[in-house]
Amino acid sequence: MQLVYPSEEYRLAFERFYDDFVNHDKENASYYEGGKKNFDRYIQSLIDESNGVNLPEGYVPCHHYWLVDSSQEILGVIRIRHNINTPFLSHEAGHIGYDIAPRFRGQGYGKAMLKLALPKACQLGIATALITADEDNIASRTVIEHNGGQLDKIVQGKVFQYPIARYWVDCCC
Repeated sequence: MQLVYPSEEYRLAFERFYDDFVNHDKENASYYEGGKKNFDRYIQSLIDESNGVNLPEGYVPCHHYWLVDSSQEILGVIRIRHNINTPFLSHEAGHIGYDIAPRFRGQGYGKAMLKLALPKACQLGIATALITADEDNIASRTVIEHNGGQLDKIVQGKVFQYPIARYWVDCCC
C-alpha cells in the first residue's frame, strides 16, 4: 500500500471508489461527486488546493492523497490541511480528514493510511495535528488512537451539529 497523488492514472479506480460510496455511503458520496462529473477538472482542483490556488472562501491549502493497493485500487482518501486557521477547522475539522471506501472498511486500512500520512504532515511543517471524529464513530476514533492520538476533549460541532472528539497526534515521531 502507498499514498499517491490523485492523477489521471487512477480514473477508473476513482470511478469504482465513487460508485462504492454512492451504493453504500450516500451521505459522504457528495464529497467525491465532482470527480465523477468531470474527473480532469476535479484533479486540477485538488492540485490547485494543494498549491493554495483558487481556494474557495474558508478553505486553506490542503494536500490530497489516495491510498492504493498493489492492484492500484483506491482504498481510501486522506486530506492534510496545511493549517487550521479558520474557526471551523480549529474547532471541528482539524488538520487531517480521511475516508475509507465502504467495501474496504474494518480491514485496518484507515490505521495504515493515517500512519503513512503523518510523516507527510510533518514535511508540511505540522508537528502536532488536530484530528477529529464524530464522538460516536468508534472506528475512526480507534484509527486515531492507534496512531498515538491523545483525546483533547469532546466539543459540540457548530457546522456539524453533533458532538465531536478532538485528538492531537504527533506527526514528527
